[in-house]
Amino acid sequence: MNKMREILIEKVTVNIGVGAPGDKLDQAKSLLSRLTESKPVETHARRRDPVFKLRKGLPIGSKVTLRGVSAKSFLEKALTAKRRLLKESNFDRQGNFAFGVHEYIDFPGAKYDPGISMFGFDVCVSLARRGKRITMRKLRSAAIGRNHRVSREEAMEFAKNSFNVRLE
Repeated sequence: MNKMREILIEKVTVNIGVGAPGDKLDQAKSLLSRLTESKPVETHARRRDPVFKLRKGLPIGSKVTLRGVSAKSFLEKALTAKRRLLKESNFDRQGNFAFGVHEYIDFPGAKYDPGISMFGFDVCVSLARRGKRITMRKLRSAAIGRNHRVSREEAMEFAKNSFNVRLE
């Protein structure tokens, strides 16, 4: 197989949305750092929403971005928590996929902690081929051709072959 046609995991983003700052947000950050062994960052509200008592810039969640070997090992564990079962609707047209884990105690190696309330988290996986960097570089950036982009069907096939995922 051509090395440039190989599909790679660009990044895995793990997100917990709490909805309000305070103690729950600190618990979510400590849970993310324990599960991923990386330092989480806070996510902030983008706009004001008086119904949910949110104002712009208020910290409402936390996330961690994983790349390389740590991304692949975390994704293995997260798919085990989902029993390696995904829906076709989890995949988008650009070849990325996302799913949620309802409770963190489903995650392999995670034990229940009474100091942390029950949280679920979202896992978003971005797939790409070699050569994607040309779209993001500052000098001489260029577009990727249609046949070099990762399609939805190719992403589903990648998930089946690489992680033994079953699709509904």
